[in-house]
Amino acid sequence: MKRIAVYCGSNKGVRPEYAAAAQALGTLLAREKIELVYGGGSVGLMGIVADAALAHGGHVIGVIPQKLHLREITHGGLPDLRVVNTMHERKALMAELADGFIALPGGYGTFEELFEVLAWSQLGWHTKPFGLLNVADFYAPLLKFLDHTRDEGFIRPQHRALVLVADDAKQLLGQLKNFRPPSEVKWVK
Repeated sequence: MKRIAVYCGSNKGVRPEYAAAAQALGTLLAREKIELVYGGGSVGLMGIVADAALAHGGHVIGVIPQKLHLREITHGGLPDLRVVNTMHERKALMAELADGFIALPGGYGTFEELFEVLAWSQLGWHTKPFGLLNVADFYAPLLKFLDHTRDEGFIRPQHRALVLVADDAKQLLGQLKNFRPPSEVKWVK
């Protein structure tokens, strides 16, 4: 696993645990010699995870749309910054560059990114692992909802299992490294 895309908030959230987890994840990726691919911002959890990776000698690739780059929220210390035209291009490039995905706490943008890569995996468009870093049980309501959608017949059990979960970055990284994709993809019969 050479690169991991991290999806996370452009805000820090209200709990100090969120920032601590972002810092720990950035540090871990750098120490494991895994490159960080992220949204290119200097704010919120995005900035924290990038700063931590950089501070520990990690390589960081930022991918940011032109409109956000012009608003001067771009991280100024990135060794590799890719400016794209649209959010769609940003998500596609991040997914292409990454060998796996981790979501820290975040809002609508984080949810959109995580569900898109999960849907692509379900369809067999990629076989890359995806994990939720469940800091302070942030994702517990979402996990309950995913179980509900499985129980109601909208997600097959093998596709529900695509979502790896841990409350510790090292444990989650281990799960990503050991991930084996399901052999069955989703097709309506």
